[in-house]
Amino acid sequence: MQQHQSKKKLARDLVNSLNANEIKKSLAIAQQLNQSYPDYAHGWYLASCALRHANRQHAIIAIDRALQLEEGKHSYLVHKASCLMETGRPEEAGAILSSLLKGGKLGAATYFEIGLLYCALIQYEEAVEVFRRAIDLEQNQPQYHYNLAVAYRFLGRLTEAEEQLDLVLHLSPGDYEAHHLRSGLRRQTRDSNHIAALKTALDGKNLKPVARVHLCYSLAKEYEDIGDAEASFAYLEQGARTRRENMRYDIRTDLDIIEAIGKQYPEDVFTGSITGFEESGPLFVLGMPRTGTTMVERILASHSAVVSLGEPDNFSQEMIRQIKDRGIKPRSRLDLIAKTRDLDFTALGEAYIASVQSIRHDSPFFVDKLPFNYLYVGLIHLAMPNARIINLQRHPMASCYAIYKQLFQQAYPFSYDLNELAQYYVAYHRLMEHWNSVLPGVIHTVYYEDVVADTEAQARKLLDFCKLPWEPDCLKFYDNRQVSTTASAAQVREPVYSRSVDQWRQYRSYLQPVEAVLREAGISTD
Repeated sequence: MQQHQSKKKLARDLVNSLNANEIKKSLAIAQQLNQSYPDYAHGWYLASCALRHANRQHAIIAIDRALQLEEGKHSYLVHKASCLMETGRPEEAGAILSSLLKGGKLGAATYFEIGLLYCALIQYEEAVEVFRRAIDLEQNQPQYHYNLAVAYRFLGRLTEAEEQLDLVLHLSPGDYEAHHLRSGLRRQTRDSNHIAALKTALDGKNLKPVARVHLCYSLAKEYEDIGDAEASFAYLEQGARTRRENMRYDIRTDLDIIEAIGKQYPEDVFTGSITGFEESGPLFVLGMPRTGTTMVERILASHSAVVSLGEPDNFSQEMIRQIKDRGIKPRSRLDLIAKTRDLDFTALGEAYIASVQSIRHDSPFFVDKLPFNYLYVGLIHLAMPNARIINLQRHPMASCYAIYKQLFQQAYPFSYDLNELAQYYVAYHRLMEHWNSVLPGVIHTVYYEDVVADTEAQARKLLDFCKLPWEPDCLKFYDNRQVSTTASAAQVREPVYSRSVDQWRQYRSYLQPVEAVLREAGISTD
């Protein structure tokens, strides 16, 4: 009896330390638990949970031990699939999920966890099916409906997504994420909007800053849709200010990094023969966010020879891995930039291509649409000189306004203060001028306004640059059923529209801090 209690106590202590994010303590307790009770399957499962934070390969070994002791346990298999995904083995993870679904009826929570993993695998059709199974078993779980709505949105099934979010808000009226997602699914009208419900939610007691931010951005978007610029910008400012006040960020760090990249990659780095890895498949679409990168991605991905990878960070991750593997220990981020000059560029290109092989499948061309890759243009060219690099540009004021009004999940911390946003835009602009100067002809610049004015002419130029034959389907990118997981997932389901081209002009008086910084830097705002 004493031994059983001790085992349970150790397991409880381990769970508590994991919940408190005390990783070293968790690992120590896990080691004691496994050594004292080597035949306790749940102990090995908990050890695997702890090891995911320290050594993912060992986490798989631990969960395999648990499965030896309790073969076929659903929660252990789901956990193993998650570990496999984290170690770059998505096919094996998918095989486990498929086997679980074929093996018989599962519980609602298990279906839900499998659905989340299918989302991580960017298999949203499968996720929809599994989330629906969870809902069939438990209809009153808001998170089930919310994640089903997210999957529908990525698939372009926007009406069904809105129906699910209505259910979420019926079950949980204060769910600020559901309010925000619902506002962005369609263009609101004076006769059909959610402004009253959003104001009621915003007036709620004990509202956390994160909830206030989401609700303010939702109100800003819906007021913009109905043409009330004053109310829209008032809520936008309130939301952005709240977000910035609750964020630790120093823009000087970003500005120093961008400047250092240009200095580390002067013209002489690119003179002479650039060997690199011989691969012509990558089509890098980059630039500032909200400039039409997703639209161009969809135009390209509508070609029969092209598949989109979404926004993977594989290139920067492979760069960092190369630095670690070579035993290089940068003293700072600026030192890291300097150390990238010592990399084996051919090996970097080869490693990047290998890292995307499982999601590229057999497609001869693929789009990597991570806007931040503009920082790595020089490295990308050195690593893969045959890769195509496409930079999106938009009117500077339109670009800054579009970024400012977008609530991002994680990235772009500079976007919540108009002065910082303008400073960052200037730094981006100067680095792109540098890349175009030292790499003449390497970068194809696409102007958002030109695509809106004459989509076919710009699409033809784009395909010519990528060495792709013309296909009329590229003009019907809004009918493309490929998944879109970006902030523009709803907009790219529409044909090209011009309403956003000059929309910023309604807000010009509010955007004076941006215009002043841009003009001082010599960037035209006319």
